[in-house]
Amino acid sequence: MSLPKVILQKGKAKPFFSRHPWVFAGAVDRIEGDAKPGDEVELLSTVGNFVARGFLNPNSKIRVRLYSWNENQLLDESFFGNRLEKAIQLRESLGLMAPEGGCRLIFSEGDGLSGLSVDRYGDYLVMQVSALGIFQRREMIAGILQKRLSPKGIFLRTDKTMAKLEGFEALDEWIFGDSPSGNIYIQEYGLQFQIHLASGQKTGYYLDQRENRVQVAKLSRGKRLLDVFCYAGGFSLHAMNHGALATVGIDQSQQALELAASNASLNHFSNCQWIQGEAFDEMDKLVESGEKFGVVVLDPPRFARNRNDVKDALRGYRRLHMQGLKLVEDGGFLVSCCCSGAINMDMMEELLAQVATDQKRDIQVIEKRGPSGDHPVSVSCLESHYLKCLITRVL
Repeated sequence: MSLPKVILQKGKAKPFFSRHPWVFAGAVDRIEGDAKPGDEVELLSTVGNFVARGFLNPNSKIRVRLYSWNENQLLDESFFGNRLEKAIQLRESLGLMAPEGGCRLIFSEGDGLSGLSVDRYGDYLVMQVSALGIFQRREMIAGILQKRLSPKGIFLRTDKTMAKLEGFEALDEWIFGDSPSGNIYIQEYGLQFQIHLASGQKTGYYLDQRENRVQVAKLSRGKRLLDVFCYAGGFSLHAMNHGALATVGIDQSQQALELAASNASLNHFSNCQWIQGEAFDEMDKLVESGEKFGVVVLDPPRFARNRNDVKDALRGYRRLHMQGLKLVEDGGFLVSCCCSGAINMDMMEELLAQVATDQKRDIQVIEKRGPSGDHPVSVSCLESHYLKCLITRVL
């Protein structure tokens, strides 16, 4: 089978021989053959050497997403079945496939499937698609997952921004099975959480912070915890489960706070306060009132989508940490999270050093953490190491 060819510019092939999956427009010299958006193509060096196979998208900044470096491997149902099976086997080996639990089954570049994430919540799966080639093959992928895992339903979610950038229709729909008749719940280290598949943030829950929530909870015994950008209350509830005196959660979304309050009630925690409002404003109010907390968790949404946003994003993170530092009692803990892939751990530590100097306080780094193990990082695409979590002690 002869496939269309994407020819790289001279000197641009090295990252892709090294298995980086994103071929940006600036690396492409020309396309040979009739190729429509989403079609499978071969990537060749400027002298005609085979590099990899991928899906073309001439309307995206990422012209080709690469999936196989085997010249004889077509990107067909057999390929996707094998790649999905390897990803599922990893989660099984990590002990994350308990029927009542939740985990990320497929983590995009981390599992060699750029543009596809799949989360499992009990008997239901949520597919999140952010690449045209994957979107065009969504039915095939759902069929493989259905055959392998026998879920009750598979819900498709697409990010509107990514859909526009990639040139496909933003759809949120049941791609297989039916919507549940009632609420969906998962268990996480002895706690129950309600999941909103269709209306919740991301795919319904933040599975990437699973281990970090428990680690922070261990530091919260006998302390008050402030949970900024709390969403469903994960950090708060785990803290209460480990003996925190009380928690305060802040989020701009009333729907998120209703979910958090419902989760607190579900787990019989009464000493949780939920504040609706813009995080910076509400933290300013707490500072003005003289509030102090033994643990302050800062878990904001992504401030930087790409490298062009880094300067403004760091300005926002700096302001956030200045406020957070003012709210930590002497000897307390500041938990600093960042999900912007364009900002690395070194930048976060430098930022903390700056705010420590400004506030004339000492900060000790206790742990540098990342996402839970069901969000593996590809060494060929370090951008997949998006989540940073710094646990620090403030003096």
